Amino acid sequence: MLMLTRLDILALATAAAAAGAAGVFGLSTLSLGFPAGLFLALVADGVVRPGSSVLFPTVTHGPRRGNRVALTFDDGPDPAVTPAVLDALAEHRARATFFTIGRLLDAQPQLARRLVVEGHELGNHSWRHSRWQNLLGTDAQAREIEAGARAITAWTGSRAQPLYRPPIGLKCPALARAAYQQRLTLVAWSLHSHDTRAVDPQRIAQRVLERIRPGDIVLMHDGHDLPGRHRPATARALPAILRGLREKELDCVTVSELLRLPR
Repeated sequence: MLMLTRLDILALATAAAAAGAAGVFGLSTLSLGFPAGLFLALVADGVVRPGSSVLFPTVTHGPRRGNRVALTFDDGPDPAVTPAVLDALAEHRARATFFTIGRLLDAQPQLARRLVVEGHELGNHSWRHSRWQNLLGTDAQAREIEAGARAITAWTGSRAQPLYRPPIGLKCPALARAAYQQRLTLVAWSLHSHDTRAVDPQRIAQRVLERIRPGDIVLMHDGHDLPGRHRPATARALPAILRGLREKELDCVTVSELLRLPR
């Protein structure tokens, strides 16, 4: 069965617009170049902007009415950081979604077990988290997604397809096609904690608490894709963030709970 992705539909619409413009105005740089330029601008937005839905429907936040937010942690689990993150969440009775790198989850069975037992959600952040993943073809993208999902279902036992967040939040046409084939739910974020840039826990906490509002999906990191590197500032900032959220009367739930997805 023929499967048209959003890029296919966009390309067909662009071709039709160019043909129509050429028919009315004749062949010219403007009649052909304007539709082509608009097409390229939209594709670029779909590739580089994590929250863009040009290539594939992408969730960035939940309902704005209410008092729920979702904290998400990428690139783990990391035995040097994740336990402290889990300790803080447990102390404040908060749940979160961990977008795990499959190979790291596979290498940390004790942390994998603890994540599940303590009621957190495991999301798929690919198997390897290659910084060159956007250059892979559809079949290779599918293998990355499937391997990451297997690492998760080995612990959860769930038949539901895990939520997926592509490495670095970037998408490409090949990923979009693989995501359509596997009927994925892609999740980006509405608030970046900047914990990949800041090393001061106070600054990280301040940024989150000054900007957060109901329905936000917050991006944080409990791990690192590069061997031997860690992000401890996230764990140090988390207690202050959780205290601040409580003062704002905001409840921390998983992304699936925020979106009311069946799991």
